[in-house]
Amino acid sequence: MHGNVWEWCEDRWHGNYLGAPSDGRAWVDGWDSLRVLRGGSWYGSANISRAALRYYNSSVFRIYRYDGFRLARTAP
Repeated sequence: MHGNVWEWCEDRWHGNYLGAPSDGRAWVDGWDSLRVLRGGSWYGSANISRAALRYYNSSVFRIYRYDGFRLARTAP
């Protein structure tokens, strides 16, 4: 999925991982509207198209055509 769109994540933005949950849960502590974006998009260069890359944007500012989300489903 790298390079398709920046993937919106449930996690709130933090500048580093100090205090992050260690069990894989979303890091939802915080008060502001900044959310994590991951993965790069078709709009950027290839060197930023990787899952480890994190960026952020306000969750109320969702009009970029190169930001999106991934649908996930559990098999019945």
